[in-house]
Amino acid sequence: MDDGTTGRARKAPPAPLPEFDEETYLRLNPDVLMAVAEGKFRSAREHYEQYGRAEGRLAMAPRDLPRDKIIITARPGSTGEAPHTPLGAVDTIKLSSAGGLFVTGWVNDSLDRLDSVELYVAGWSVAFSAASLARVRRPDADQVARLATPHALGFWGFIYAARRLPTGKCNAVMRLKSGAELILIVNIESQDDLDLRSTVLNHLASAQYPGPAYFNSVSSIGRAIGSQLVDFSQMLTRKAVSTPYIERFHHGGRVPKASVIVCLYGKPDYLALQQALFSRQAGAEDYEFIYVCNSQALAERLLQEAAIAQLAYGLDITLILLGANAGFAAANNLGAAHARAKRLVFMNPDVFPKEPDFARRHLAQVEDLPALRTDIFGAALYYSDGSLMHAGMYFEADTMPGFLLEQKDDETILRVEHYGKGAPPEDAALLRPRPVPAVTGAFISMSSAWFEELEGFSQDYIFGHYEDADLCLRSLEAGRPAWLADLRLYHLEGKGSARQMVHEGAAAVNRWLFTHSWVEPVKAALLGPAPVHPALAEVRP
Repeated sequence: MDDGTTGRARKAPPAPLPEFDEETYLRLNPDVLMAVAEGKFRSAREHYEQYGRAEGRLAMAPRDLPRDKIIITARPGSTGEAPHTPLGAVDTIKLSSAGGLFVTGWVNDSLDRLDSVELYVAGWSVAFSAASLARVRRPDADQVARLATPHALGFWGFIYAARRLPTGKCNAVMRLKSGAELILIVNIESQDDLDLRSTVLNHLASAQYPGPAYFNSVSSIGRAIGSQLVDFSQMLTRKAVSTPYIERFHHGGRVPKASVIVCLYGKPDYLALQQALFSRQAGAEDYEFIYVCNSQALAERLLQEAAIAQLAYGLDITLILLGANAGFAAANNLGAAHARAKRLVFMNPDVFPKEPDFARRHLAQVEDLPALRTDIFGAALYYSDGSLMHAGMYFEADTMPGFLLEQKDDETILRVEHYGKGAPPEDAALLRPRPVPAVTGAFISMSSAWFEELEGFSQDYIFGHYEDADLCLRSLEAGRPAWLADLRLYHLEGKGSARQMVHEGAAAVNRWLFTHSWVEPVKAALLGPAPVHPALAEVRP
């Protein structure tokens, strides 16, 4: 509204509060009467709107006030003064060039709960709702707050702006439900995109969560952080695979019947060993090997190893080198894009044939069995001591009561289990060919046409974990369950790549993502070792 003279908009008067009586409110709340008299509030109504309503104060006289009985007209501890400044700190604000924003801190909100953490910078601002933040234990904050019992006073959050944002000094405001706020000035630290992802994933894995850590680290990111991290990592993955270096060590004239795709990270040693062991197989010349390296530091050595291995063992090798860790899914998708054969074999670097005729038997099964059984299948995998490691995978659900998570609702998270893990090597029931809910990505054989139909591995998953189960479930939903084939290999689990805390953080994100994507269909027909999904009828005893 314009007053017609000054050109300034005139603020409309606030609508009257229903059944609010100024005189009664002051009579019921003498502390407010004093605050108004001292000029701290212009009226009783102003106090009620700012604080009284949240404090549960009466805005009108109680009717039929009982005699000889105390009536509470405000929550204990409430006063007419402005709420006390909360105790807390914003420890870290880190911003990457692509707009990844990471914040950590703590606040004593054991009595007055946190409402938001707001950041104000020249040119931009953001408000993290309390629900979007992960809450963690902070023993140092407990000591400062002098709490008799520990609370999850710590918090951290992540958001991806997908654009470059200016850094500098930031006004950080921690606001509580009562309206109390703490205002701090914090310097924003600049960090490389890849380094920031590592920082966040390390923090996710190492923070102290209330309740069971393995569960709560996953649960804590479910409201907002998980999806933001997935989007941020997708951007990094696209950059990592955009400019690969490719070198081929081939014999001229060979046309492979199968392309073995191997993702390497952190350890170059297994390339030569895998070549040595496969070269002993009859029919090995029908295979080409495509190694995709996610470790830039290994590039020079792998070029030497591949050249020597090709000369020594005679198998065709393609080496694809990436400038950053694109993850298992993206590396395998890139390898598949450069494969020459119609049969794709995704294999870990620490997987080796257990049978002397594996190479021929694998191709024979592909040629002789119906497509329903060969479009996607896995094999029995064994530990180095000969005991069974894997005869297919199934799904279980972990459910945690909400009170253990310091939240209202119970929560369910999916996990993957292996049929026959640790079982004797010759268990006929476990080893018989059959459809299974999923097979491990340590060995998956697929028709290239079916792989393309499913659009490959999902690159939403960070580094590795659960993308194999996701691929198998997408295949199952499309009408073709994964099969366990009558083939056997050794798997030196975890020996073929370097694993660090950052990978534990990525695994937590992936478990959240897998649960978010699949919890309903899994709960409906795929839970447990004997699922009731009609396509898996043979799994049941």
